[in-house]
Amino acid sequence: MRMKALTVPGEPEYLGDIVEYVLTAAEMAQLDERAAYRLRLAVDEIATNIVAHGFTKTGQEGWLRITAVFTPTQLKIQLDDTAAPYDPTQCPQPATLHASPHDRHPGGLGIYLALGGVDNFRYERRNGWNRSTFIAQRKPALVPAY
Repeated sequence: MRMKALTVPGEPEYLGDIVEYVLTAAEMAQLDERAAYRLRLAVDEIATNIVAHGFTKTGQEGWLRITAVFTPTQLKIQLDDTAAPYDPTQCPQPATLHASPHDRHPGGLGIYLALGGVDNFRYERRNGWNRSTFIAQRKPALVPAY
């Protein structure tokens, strides 16, 4: 089953709409609170980077489209955007991951944490759109034993 897609301009004021969509999908999928929170953070981080670096910083206009796909075992969030190709999985692990916050160099930590916060993540480029797919495992419904 799919939830109706949401398409918004690639502008900062629409990021809240994306977060609300993810939270609604997580509730519909009956994700536990921790899994829903991690999914929300991951999608928000990637969407924020798309808007900041793919649109605002470059002066480009574009779109983000988010779709939730439900299976019995997973919630998949597909985040599509029209920014220049960018594969978050190719972002190197921050070299200063274990450094104190004062010694850490900016960049890359948010993506690293976002991708590590979901059960699976995939990136693909198709028909002029980037697609980031975030996968959260759904807990099977508890069935009483007889």
